[in-house]
Amino acid sequence: MADFSKVFEEFGSMKEEEPTSEKVQGQVKKLQEFITDHFYKCSDEVLLGLGKMYAAGGEFTENIDKMGGDGTAVFVCRAIEEYCGK
Repeated sequence: MADFSKVFEEFGSMKEEEPTSEKVQGQVKKLQEFITDHFYKCSDEVLLGLGKMYAAGGEFTENIDKMGGDGTAVFVCRAIEEYCGK
């Protein structure tokens, strides 16, 4: 799980970037591939749903913000929306 946390820590270091930037979009791809490789097939549709959960408040938001700093969960959600074309 340390590797999974690292993905969100890296997102946290990118919060000053635009969600559409190549760097951030590459990180979304990395997240999607990590989920597929370690948990389950993470289609764009599944990823989009996860992004919404990340930013919806509660434990997901709190935990992601603990890993990457305040606002990381919402930032990841915005980046995922861009990645998935929503």
